[in-house]
Amino acid sequence: MYFSTTLILLLTVLDILVYCLQKLQKEDTGEQKDSSSSSSLDKRSIHEEDHGERKDSSLSSSSSSSQNKQCRVFSLDEIKLATNNFDDAFVIGKGGFGKVYKGKVDVGTRIDVAIKRSNLDSDQGETEFWAEIEMLSKFRHSHIVSLLGYCEKEMILVYEYMPNGSLADHLHKKRGNESNFSPLTWVQRLNICIGAARGLDYLHTGTGVQFRVIHRDVKSSNILLDENLAGKIADFGLSRITPASLSGSTTNVYTRQIISTFGYMDAEYFSTHRLTRKSDVYAFGVVLLEVLCGRPALDFTLDEQQHSLTVWAKQGIKRGNISRIIDPCLRGQVSAKCLKTFGQIACECLRTCSKDRPTMTMVLAKLELVLTWTMQSVQRANSWKRITWSLFLTKTPRRVISDRKIDVCDNIAVASASQQAVQHRVDITSLTLKEFTYSELQTATRNFHHDRVIGEGAFGTVFKGWLDRVTYLPQKDGNGLSVAIKKLNPESMQGLDEWQAEVNFLGKFSHPNIVKLLGYCQENKNLLLVYEYAQNESLDKHLFRKFGEALPWYTRIKIAIGAAQGLAFLHNTENNVIYRDVKTSNILLDEDFNAKLSNFGLAKLAPTNGDTYFSTCIMGTYGYAAPEYVVTG
Repeated sequence: MYFSTTLILLLTVLDILVYCLQKLQKEDTGEQKDSSSSSSLDKRSIHEEDHGERKDSSLSSSSSSSQNKQCRVFSLDEIKLATNNFDDAFVIGKGGFGKVYKGKVDVGTRIDVAIKRSNLDSDQGETEFWAEIEMLSKFRHSHIVSLLGYCEKEMILVYEYMPNGSLADHLHKKRGNESNFSPLTWVQRLNICIGAARGLDYLHTGTGVQFRVIHRDVKSSNILLDENLAGKIADFGLSRITPASLSGSTTNVYTRQIISTFGYMDAEYFSTHRLTRKSDVYAFGVVLLEVLCGRPALDFTLDEQQHSLTVWAKQGIKRGNISRIIDPCLRGQVSAKCLKTFGQIACECLRTCSKDRPTMTMVLAKLELVLTWTMQSVQRANSWKRITWSLFLTKTPRRVISDRKIDVCDNIAVASASQQAVQHRVDITSLTLKEFTYSELQTATRNFHHDRVIGEGAFGTVFKGWLDRVTYLPQKDGNGLSVAIKKLNPESMQGLDEWQAEVNFLGKFSHPNIVKLLGYCQENKNLLLVYEYAQNESLDKHLFRKFGEALPWYTRIKIAIGAAQGLAFLHNTENNVIYRDVKTSNILLDEDFNAKLSNFGLAKLAPTNGDTYFSTCIMGTYGYAAPEYVVTG
């Protein structure tokens, strides 16, 4: 009796175990993914079920209505027409998901597209299909491949076409297989890395206030290149959305399933099942080594000590032998300083502990610095030109002015085609600016009291004042709108022309990166200008005069971009303005360190139809004047 009871219990337990194993096996079958898009040696995946993974039901056709807002739903007939009924002659790639075809679709005009069709025999399925749609319909960025639409009937995805294939194609996949193969230059590789870094940085930090994205499959074959060789992140089938409230390296997702590609796998993620944004950073570090060395992440055709690119390259960088591991195509193109820094960036991304790795924002900034150094070295290669100009400038300094402008000669705009003088003036009365009385500005500045002085220049003294935000009437200190009031010094060499130029230009333009002119005053010999107040004053004070804390690198980049946007606005066809006095002291900074171009006293409307101005007097600032302008006028 005891024996029979024991046997029944054992059989029951065994039956339960068999049932559980069968269930787990079914779940594993639905979740497996082969990250490979080419060889089976360097691209494999390890699988178990993710804890908290998105269920198929949450990404199924019931949720497709929310995707239709940004993604077009194609019919199967449209897809067949675009691919000549899935003709193999149209195939441009194959991956774990299935074949990729080049086709043409009509979206108002017929355009080239890449059409990825699910392979029914593939381990990847509906989960990855809807994950891709979910991600790419929510997030748009110039360095993320755009999803144009999908066809649900056969799980087909339609993307923008990337004519230059993947980064992997150019680094090692197609190397030696094509007679017309041309290796990427160092500058091209840097720009591709910077583009991909911008895309990843956007996923990690810029997708909104609620969500952040972990890509989870960063590799050179998932960085595609457009017609200009700009790098774009692709393949979001494994990506995970995480709450933005978990910031920085603390953002993590614990998973039961490890999904990655051999050669790019973060060892910490593999050992702890803790997925973070720093897992993407690790994989991007491997991509940087591919760019540097021109070989795949894993290559079993080489000697055993070189099978892993990460292990081999890190040893070379650590020993100072970076020149021996770089792609032979790059030798002679890159300075030792740039090579060393680039290698250090890659090694920082590959640190064992995720907390020690940089963020993608930091990686991006460092890569941009390497690009800057590279371009400077290119310029130094042509240094003989600059030496010639500098010798000329040394001999003829009288034609360039310093911070104090001269007015002993008038600027005459001469169209080169006709050699006729053209005066560019705008009637002040036609501008929508407030005309202040002198007494109003006296009141706003407490009669131009010395404690209100916030700056002095060639034009005169700048005072801080307070005005009502609506009526612009004078207010007591600290009330209303703070403004900067520039008062002409009667003894200054600058006068009516500069004052009028400032009113003419700033009265017409409105742009976030150009200082706003609120009004002016012209009473007798008193000439004044009233601007919005820049709380952080000018850029030169922060860079050279130790004004406040030193500006961090990211703030400097932000300021440079803002100033460039302001200049681009002035240079566009509609405005057609030559600013003529770009310098750090003329770049003002608001409370958020947004750059604003100021001081338009020397600005000129540019001639049209490609004509050129000739000046009888060279106006500018030492150190900033363009040599050809100084020489030719």
